[in-house]
Amino acid sequence: MLTNPNTLGLFERDILDIAELVHNTGAKLYYDGANLNAFMGVCRPGDMGFDAVHMNLHKTFTTPHGGGGPGAGPVGVKAELVPFLPTPTVERLNGHLKLDFKRPQSIGRVRSFYGNFGMLVRAYAYIRAYGNSINEVAEQAVLNASYLRHHLRRLFADAFPTPSMHEFVLTARQAKEQGVRALDIAKRLIDLGYHPPTIYFPLIVPEAMMIEPTETESKASLDGFIAAMEQIADEIAHDPAVVTSAPHNAPVGRLDEVRAARQLDLRWRPAVGVPEEVAAT
Repeated sequence: MLTNPNTLGLFERDILDIAELVHNTGAKLYYDGANLNAFMGVCRPGDMGFDAVHMNLHKTFTTPHGGGGPGAGPVGVKAELVPFLPTPTVERLNGHLKLDFKRPQSIGRVRSFYGNFGMLVRAYAYIRAYGNSINEVAEQAVLNASYLRHHLRRLFADAFPTPSMHEFVLTARQAKEQGVRALDIAKRLIDLGYHPPTIYFPLIVPEAMMIEPTETESKASLDGFIAAMEQIADEIAHDPAVVTSAPHNAPVGRLDEVRAARQLDLRWRPAVGVPEEVAAT
């Protein structure tokens, strides 16, 4: 299984050679559609040698991502794998749709068939809204990411110098030498009104900050994020304690993460002295 572009936002230029190597062993190549919004409507995974593709509805098709958000998405395969698809499949017969359970080579039913129906409808509406202009999603996502990277690489170093697509990874390695970690930068962004980017991932990049603006951000919102990162970079240089002690104005401040990991408490309890009828609400 591969993602293309990969998690660094880099396009795998050797994908055809990789696919050939996989196929020469008798194996199949599976496409993780997590980064499909990088070239949706522009190019096709099947042309890159992938045999099966799942299309994540999160990120690419508007479904909430993270925090327990519902995951769902269709899987497409090349013709030789069609006989093995789970049952039932949806078939058209005499102008009508029907569910076909009679597929002797099928792997059978693997889960409740309908999936997260609300998310499927939402994604379908999103696709219909763009229609034949669905390529604009990928083009805008890449443009937004490229714009951010152009400005932010002056503040924090590129993890890799090669051109990126819908997302990119910076490293706060130099800031760490001044006592400021990627975690601190993320906490400070909360003070400045921005949801932090993914940090410490991919694992191969020290002090990683993975930034993916998607196609929905306006230039004004991108410029605001750039200004926030510029402020943090200036604080790291002149007053790092402001960053390392953030957040300052959030409902919850800096947590004891070691204690939280060792002493997990996932139950909510009402405060002592609070009447039961109040606690229940």
